[in-house]
Amino acid sequence: MKKIKDFTRLLVLWLALAVPQLAHAALEIEISGGNAQQIPIAVVPFSQEAFKGQENIANIISADLRRSGLFRVLETGGVASRPTSLSQVGFADWTALQAQALVVGKVEALPGNRLKVSFQLADVLKQSHLAGMEYSITPSQFRLTAHKIADVIYQKLTGEAGIFASRIAYINKSGKRYALQVADVDGVNPQTVVSSNEPIISPAWSPDGTKIAYVSFEKKKPIIFVQSLMTGQRLTLASFKGNNSAPAWSPDGAKLAIVLTHSANSQLYTINANGSGLKQVTKSSAIDTEPTWSPDGKWIYFTSDRGGRPQIYKVSASGGEAQRVTFEGVNNLSPRVSPDGKSLAMIRFDGSKFKVALQDLASGQVQILSEGAQDESPSFAPNGRVLLYATRVGGRGALAAVSADGRVRQRLTQSGGDIREPAWGPMLN
Repeated sequence: MKKIKDFTRLLVLWLALAVPQLAHAALEIEISGGNAQQIPIAVVPFSQEAFKGQENIANIISADLRRSGLFRVLETGGVASRPTSLSQVGFADWTALQAQALVVGKVEALPGNRLKVSFQLADVLKQSHLAGMEYSITPSQFRLTAHKIADVIYQKLTGEAGIFASRIAYINKSGKRYALQVADVDGVNPQTVVSSNEPIISPAWSPDGTKIAYVSFEKKKPIIFVQSLMTGQRLTLASFKGNNSAPAWSPDGAKLAIVLTHSANSQLYTINANGSGLKQVTKSSAIDTEPTWSPDGKWIYFTSDRGGRPQIYKVSASGGEAQRVTFEGVNNLSPRVSPDGKSLAMIRFDGSKFKVALQDLASGQVQILSEGAQDESPSFAPNGRVLLYATRVGGRGALAAVSADGRVRQRLTQSGGDIREPAWGPMLN
């Protein structure tokens, strides 16, 4: 297996991705399972006379909350009133619906072809205001604003950061054409960052979400590039003799861990983000590959066969003696550390199937999360609650997601493409 605080800045980055698409169909999402303690919430259709003909923003917000598995989004069709602000809310109607939380809002026209989107979140039981915001946007920022509203609601009601305004990257192979694509977290608005008739693999987001490192075979050998999503400028990061592969950004974005074979078999190196300062990290007679950093930047986890079979090890980011981390299972590979540094996601091979597994780094306890037979490339959501991974459906590569507790599963499919190697992007500050 191959392995808003600054709302304006986020909008600029998203709009910078509006380049020609390789595949026009959005990802379709199927959801199964759910948390036993789901929060019942009513999201009233927004008044949006100023933006007719578009999907109601409440539908996008509802879909985001439903996908999390933590909310039971209630049908509001039986309630006669359609309030657009809390001053219009008759709480008895929503108490009868058994809603614990209520979202109301509207979209209004502003001068200069702009829109004002406003919403309010209420605690139905206490009949109190919990949150509310206004956004001045262009029509092209409509979906992003919906995701940001869902993030505010999610954080207020769960105490955790939302992930709906983040992005995902993946490789889409269509015929003989490979494309590195970026999409909204709900699969909508797929955009092509780079495409080639030669393989593209191993996309990796920079911590600030403005760049993606990847490996391209366009020059008939694997070379690591870094692509700016803001400007489209591309940097050749590593083009040494032999193979250059598996880029992974350090948490501060100053360096990347990479794998080179230019002086021996596959070994781990670090390199500055501008391509300078190459330093070897592991020195072994084994194959060391698939590096990933701990959130504090002190450790690099990686896959190695130094024990005879592929298992996961860790080494100080400055080099030194490697420590074995996984001991159960025939093989363990593709490590990813959770954002809080407490868990390790991996692909476990049990002798017949490859599945996503999660290991508690303190206790060593392992839980199998996925249900496929050829699962690969796990990637944590920015809040650590969900894992995105690649699987096989009907002979094609597809994306799937599972909550870190294994209760909620999603499958994201796209017609006409073979999708693989997902990477979940960061939330922007």
